[in-house]
Parts: sequence; structure tokens; C-alpha cells
Amino acid sequence: MKKRKKWMSICLVVCLIGGIGGAAWYHRRKLEERRLSLVYIPKVEDSTNDFWKALILGTKMAAKEYNADIEIKAPNEENDIERQNELLKEAISEEPDAILFSPSSFTESNDLLKEAKEKGIRISFIDSYTEEKVQDLTVATDNLEAGEKLGKFAATLLGPDDQIAIVAHVKGVSTAVEREEGFRKGLGDLAENIVDVVYCDSRYEKSRQLTLELMEKYPNLKMVAGMNEYSSVGAARAVKAAGAKDRIQVVGVDSSQEAVQLMENGVFKGLVVQKAFKMGYIGVKETILMLRGKSYEKDVNSGCELVTPDNMYDSEIEKLLFPFNTLKLS
Repeated sequence: MKKRKKWMSICLVVCLIGGIGGAAWYHRRKLEERRLSLVYIPKVEDSTNDFWKALILGTKMAAKEYNADIEIKAPNEENDIERQNELLKEAISEEPDAILFSPSSFTESNDLLKEAKEKGIRISFIDSYTEEKVQDLTVATDNLEAGEKLGKFAATLLGPDDQIAIVAHVKGVSTAVEREEGFRKGLGDLAENIVDVVYCDSRYEKSRQLTLELMEKYPNLKMVAGMNEYSSVGAARAVKAAGAKDRIQVVGVDSSQEAVQLMENGVFKGLVVQKAFKMGYIGVKETILMLRGKSYEKDVNSGCELVTPDNMYDSEIEKLLFPFNTLKLS
């Protein structure tokens, strides 16, 4: 009798363990099968800007492959912090599983992001980040590294007394701050030759105009460095229009089809190109792994490459310069 009770107890324990394990497996399975809801708020959605086009395409591709719905909510201009925060409020009210965010301000979205976290919404940063570390994960270019690569290359083009000007995008945003810091580091002693830093608010035309003003203000200017696609291309347009491509070297960050043409025409001497599609794709992928309770990366450097006229048609570089020739979302 005692032996029978003992076996019954053992069977009961085994059944309980099996039941708990089965319930956990079932819960995990349902979690993996459930279609997730994501909202991505980039700094801008702009059909003229290849960086944001490729990045957003990457987010959509990953969402499709990993069984998630993704909604893109974006301002019409990259420096419109107020509109970005309105869209963030809107996204929080919808209570998605996660909000992926590319903050245009280092400080102005902190309270809203904290509100989202309090509601149980997971936060992923893509491309840039905020003062408050509210994010669950970050996927971005190492912007210090990108700036330093550009600075080291720029230094090879300059003489010891050559004047340099920087055209950056949005004052105070993390990408602008870090790229400028890295650029100065890469220049080494030549950083003392930087005569001015101006901000184009991520507008091509404002960058062009600012560059023309810099050329007039500093007649001996030898280099203009742009810190994103808007500032780089705008600066290159100004130098080209002034017929100054042999007198003023132009380098920058990010690429577009126009930037490629400007490099072919001898205006751009070098560009540090981010892996925008990869950044968007990995941002969504890692967010989904996190939401499904799987192992994920909390801090991903999506990488960048220096592109010059000498390597621009190497096969791997071509994939960065012409992403839309190979990437399609069916």
C-alpha cells in the first residue's frame, strides 16, 4: 500500500511538472505565433533622401519576414521636433507592442518616451538616441567612428594651413554632435583649421545657401564637410555651381544617386556611407526577438564605409551606393 502511494505521488509530481512544462511551451508557442504590432517614427519620410528611403524599406522588409505589422509615422521635415512628438503621442495612444524611434532631439522626447515605457510599450532606438536611456535596444551607426573615418580621410587631402568649414544637419541631435566630434578627432592637429560650423536643419537648399555664404566669408576656404545627406549634397551643389570643385574639396556623410553623380564629376572627394537598409532591418528584427522572449542584441553598430572615386565601383561598395537596384519589397 505504501509503495502504491509512493508511486502515485511520483506520478502526480511528474504530471504536474509535465503540465507546467506544457503550459510554458504553449505560452511560448502562442507568443511566437502572435502577429506583433510595431510603430516606427523616423526623423522624416522623404522620397528625395536615399538614406531614409533605404532605412524605412529595411524596417518593412524585416516586419514582413518576422510576422509583424509596422506602421510608419513621420514628419515632413527632419528638424520638425514638435511634429515628431505629436506622432509619438499618437503612437502611444495606440498601445503597440513596441515603438521604434529615431529621435530628432536629444532632450525633447524624454517625457513621452517615459510615458510609453510606463504603459508597457517597448522602445527601440534606430539611428540616434536621447539623453535619457529609456530604450530597450539601440541600432545605429557608430557616429564617432563615422566622423573619425571622414576626418582621417579629409586630413590626407589638406595642407597644414588649409581652412575647413563644417555644414551639419540639426544642432544638438546626437548624430550631429558625435560626427563632428569624430571628424575633429580624425583631423588631428588640422582640427585647429576649422573656421566655422553651420547648421542646415536638414534642408538641401539651406545647406547650399550656407555653403555659398561660407565661400564668400572665407575666400581661402579649402574644404567643406557635410555631416548628413542633406548637408553634404547641398554643399556639393554650391561648390559645383560656383565652379570651385578644383579649389574646394567636399567630403561628407551619406549617399544618394545625386551624390554618386557629384563624385563621378569630381565634386565629392569622399563620403562615409551608412548601412541604412541594414540598420532598419536589424532594428525591427532585434525588436521582434525581444518581444518574443528570445535572445537579442541590445546595442548594435550597423556599420559604415568610406567611399572614394577609387573604390566606388567595387562590388560591396556598389551595394551601398545603389541599394534600390537590388532591394525590393514585394
